[in-house]
Amino acid sequence: MADATALPLGYRVRLGATTHRCGDGRTLFGGTGTILRLRPAALAHLDTAGTVRVHDATSAALARLLLDRGLATPCWPGDAASAPPDELTVVVPVLDRPVQLERLLRSLGDHPVVVVDDGSRDAAAIRVVCRRHGAELLRHNETRGPAAARNTGLRAVTTPLVAFVDSDVVLAAESLVRLQRHLDDPRVGIVAPRVRGLVERGGALQRYEAARSSLDLGPDPALVQPHARVAYVPSAMLLARRAALGDGFDETMPVAEDVDLVWRVGRDWTVRYEPGAVVRHEHRTSARSWFARKACYGNGAALLAARHGRAVAPAVLTPWTAAVTVGLLAQRRWGPAVVTVATLAAQRGLARRLDFAEHPQRAAAELTAAGLRATLLQTASAVTRHYVPLTLALAPFSARARRAYVVAAVAGGLADHHSVRPGIDPVRYVGLRALDDLAYGLGLWQGVVRQRSIGALIPLLRRRSRGDNEHPRKGMDP
Repeated sequence: MADATALPLGYRVRLGATTHRCGDGRTLFGGTGTILRLRPAALAHLDTAGTVRVHDATSAALARLLLDRGLATPCWPGDAASAPPDELTVVVPVLDRPVQLERLLRSLGDHPVVVVDDGSRDAAAIRVVCRRHGAELLRHNETRGPAAARNTGLRAVTTPLVAFVDSDVVLAAESLVRLQRHLDDPRVGIVAPRVRGLVERGGALQRYEAARSSLDLGPDPALVQPHARVAYVPSAMLLARRAALGDGFDETMPVAEDVDLVWRVGRDWTVRYEPGAVVRHEHRTSARSWFARKACYGNGAALLAARHGRAVAPAVLTPWTAAVTVGLLAQRRWGPAVVTVATLAAQRGLARRLDFAEHPQRAAAELTAAGLRATLLQTASAVTRHYVPLTLALAPFSARARRAYVVAAVAGGLADHHSVRPGIDPVRYVGLRALDDLAYGLGLWQGVVRQRSIGALIPLLRRRSRGDNEHPRKGMDP
């Protein structure tokens, strides 16, 4: 019997931007922390550009393994045709945004559209817009929240595919085409685009949000998993198989209902992030609403912790990263020695495990350097974001707490500024990033108090780094 989840003939995958291919050509590491050594039979299907084209059982097994380990992402040689309009329904939740709704519906083409009015004060204005564009209109007599509005739309959908699009999003037709291509993989249940700001110029806050929005997950495609480089995708725009969604969004969650859905679907299906498809979103640009929204995102962590446990942990600690973190935060004379000894020990152990590589010491050094950088950023984030109420509470009484906060905020902000290259000077960027982190941290602790559970504040402890969870695979099992 044919495998219903098999990749189709002609499907292509390419090694990801964060996947390192050792000099021997056979050893790969990256993705979800995998260290993979390919057999000659599998290696023959991986070309010099790092691309695999599915044409037989071995190439299909290799492509699937690379995708599932986060080492590769799908690629297409050219533009692909979109699914027929009658296979996809667009669901749009709306609350008092007739102008934005008009703009969105104008761009959706021939796809059937279900608009769910979640208790707008001017229901007539929404009705006129829907009638003008031939959209089906459903209405809640009172506001029940975006999760309930999306679920009402979902229950009205009869097509195999559904796209959830917020009314304040600007969507180009080619974005739907790019997203639908991922569904050639029968295991993909949800795929999401990159969400950029509608306005990228203006004041400092507008330019900061254009570069550092919580909705923008960066320029590189990714497999979406908790604690991965891309751990979630927002519901500003999601394309999904209706069969993957079950009962839909959790209507009891006022925030983070999209993360909850993505993680639940991800237990049985693949969730992918496709930044080649870009939609534009009206970010909040008034200081008060922006700060409040960031705090609201923080509120969601405690709700997620109650449902998904350690998936929402604010930090991941191994013996090595824990030693480095303690050495940094202690601010004692022995701190640098602890960091150095722990890092050298980690590198030595990794080199032993990479003895099959062409240059094991060099590969171990590269991996250790990447891990050290991630640990530094994680430590800075803990001080300025997840535990910032505690840091600031200690600051009046502790010089170490004050130094830790200032160094973490400035160093982390400057590193981030260099990475995202926003159209704003470093000083204002660092200040706005500190406010961003403060808002999230305050919201996180507020949610913890409200839920009466500290689950969202407890780090995840691992015996070894994610890359050390398994011994290196000596072959590829088709």
